[in-house]
Amino acid sequence: MSASRRRGRRTAIAAALAAVALTTGLTTGCDAVNKALDCVQTADVIADSVTDLQQAVENASNDPTQLDQSLNSIEKNLDKIGDKTDDADVNKAVDGLGQAVDNVRTSIKNGDETPDLSPVTDAAGELTKVCTP
Repeated sequence: MSASRRRGRRTAIAAALAAVALTTGLTTGCDAVNKALDCVQTADVIADSVTDLQQAVENASNDPTQLDQSLNSIEKNLDKIGDKTDDADVNKAVDGLGQAVDNVRTSIKNGDETPDLSPVTDAAGELTKVCTP
């Protein structure tokens, strides 16, 4: 996937979540607005992190250190996301994504050169899902 397509996808996700945040705020109050805004702030970070991990797996034969750097980046971003929200659903989704990342790290340490990333993308999808009312 080209960089411009990835950027376009992340922009579309962020714009959709921003629209949900605004609409939700008008109809359901502050809690929903806060949840949606927290999610809008995380959507771009998560999209970038998952894309970076996918690219790192694809390029592992050229630069095996990319995998570790990408996993570290995702974990760092997840810590930031967890610190930004007090929403239980968002935190649960963040925890699920963190566990998926840990599982990929374990697979790599056990010698798997092409770990299954579907749990990571599924967990990122779950985070997006809890962001929309």
